[in-house]
Amino acid sequence: MKSKKWIALVMALVLMGTGAASLAWLHDHQKLGAPGVKTSPLAGTKNLQVELPEKVLDYTSEKVEIDDIVLNFLPGDTSYGQRRYTAPDGAWTLVNVVLMGTDRTSIHKPQFCLQGQGWQLDPLPSATKITMERPSPYELPVIKLTGTKEFIQEDGQRVTLRGIYVYWYVADGVLSASTSGIERMWLMGRELLRTGVLQRWAYVSYFSVCRPGEEEATFERTKKLIAASVPEFQLTPGPPDTAKLTAQQ
Repeated sequence: MKSKKWIALVMALVLMGTGAASLAWLHDHQKLGAPGVKTSPLAGTKNLQVELPEKVLDYTSEKVEIDDIVLNFLPGDTSYGQRRYTAPDGAWTLVNVVLMGTDRTSIHKPQFCLQGQGWQLDPLPSATKITMERPSPYELPVIKLTGTKEFIQEDGQRVTLRGIYVYWYVADGVLSASTSGIERMWLMGRELLRTGVLQRWAYVSYFSVCRPGEEEATFERTKKLIAASVPEFQLTPGPPDTAKLTAQQ
């Protein structure tokens, strides 16, 4: 019995050592993949600027700087793009792209950030698809979150607003919309083992607020904005025909 235990222990140690050596080799030899979004060099750094379109439909837009708390929290090789789009009636949507570098922890679940900002999220996210016509017809898989937050206006009155948050993940030639993140991690690991390339994932989100009861109308407006703006900055038009990816819970 003792000899069997020693053999099992030695085998376990060998497997652990082999695994650690393999991970170290992959880390030293991996190549960072191309992003699935348009970027430009950011002067004075090794990071990139994600290029979001200035003009979309009848919206005006303005570039929004990334909060210091985000810059300090996420890895230093993370790249960003953020703009606020405002419709003629004053309704706005904040579009944000977070692009990872070699540190994959740049890509995270949005629930943590939203809840940290005081949003009370509805229990179940909704997996759906948005019909895209450009550059060629395809179905964009997305996850929709809805939440509630109470604000205090300048006059001291309290107002309750609803948040509509739509997001997905994109890398070179591949899309993912999974709340668990398992699909994306599996794709990343498979590509790294097969080719030595670390997929450079970007996390894309569209966030709008509205009054209670206006959620569906706001989501429909967001879908139109996505259909018009995404082809202007996203380089991956749709899942490969040989490996269609669908939105997953």
